[in-house]
Amino acid sequence: MTAPVLRLGTRASALATSQSGWVADHLRAAGHEVELVLVRTEGDLSRRSLTEIGGTGVFASALRDALHEGRIDLAVHSLKDIPTAPEPGLTIAAVPEREDPRDVLVARDGLTLAELPPGARLGTGSPRRAAQLAQARPDLEVRDIRGNVDTRIGYVRKGELDAVVLARAGLSRLGRLDEVTDTLPLDRMLPAPGQGALALECRTDRRELVRDLADALDHAPTRAAVTAERAVLARLEAGCTAPVAALATPLDSTGLSLEVFVALDRPQRHRATGSLADPVALGHDVAEHVLTRPAPLVTVADSSAAAAGAFEPEPEL
Repeated sequence: MTAPVLRLGTRASALATSQSGWVADHLRAAGHEVELVLVRTEGDLSRRSLTEIGGTGVFASALRDALHEGRIDLAVHSLKDIPTAPEPGLTIAAVPEREDPRDVLVARDGLTLAELPPGARLGTGSPRRAAQLAQARPDLEVRDIRGNVDTRIGYVRKGELDAVVLARAGLSRLGRLDEVTDTLPLDRMLPAPGQGALALECRTDRRELVRDLADALDHAPTRAAVTAERAVLARLEAGCTAPVAALATPLDSTGLSLEVFVALDRPQRHRATGSLADPVALGHDVAEHVLTRPAPLVTVADSSAAAAGAFEPEPEL
């Protein structure tokens, strides 16, 4: 008997269809027939600021509705766009290996962030990026923008902006890394929680599909890292539009390092290490420190000390 075709739901943007096509190719290599189904989301249709149209979940909700209604079998999300609260009846069956999570600059005349002149106009739709740019280059004029990759880079090409900040992973998936003029170092610009990672979501009752997706595409170190990052967001009760950055990195077969930047009231950076086997605890420990302890811009601790509140400061980066 012929296996049923998997209907893979995706947003209609060039970036979304590119990353969904990558997933489809891997599933076909694993023996599945796959059909891409385009789903329009409110985030794609509106040009208003993300904070105005609902922030967290604005790109995921339409795909999730299609899953619940049985119009698609699985959905591909940019993981940073998914709310941290579990969605009843759905499960994240696979988190593929992450792309480079760093942010990049696309600027006129090949300029780097350091080379932009005082007062240069820099575009981003991310409060997280804006808060860190205020630390790195307070002399710049940061403007709120929306739109797809072409729209954002178009502001620079037309001379309306001097530069824009984008995720390196997106440009990589689109084959457009040659347009990057500067890759921003992590000590200046930490990424959004989950940035560079994808999530494959399906209905929890599709047990065989859940297993197949996990076998074909799940990458355990990436899943642990993004779980720690999203645990920070969950504990802070912050969404994808909040000025919160986080990046977790596996240290070895058992350890995990987590660094966060938070600008909810004033800018803070904090780093901690913990167990790869319990990334949620590490994320919660770091969030608790940010919530309850005044901190210098950067502190370092082991998460085993976090519960006891034994954090030692480190000089600012």
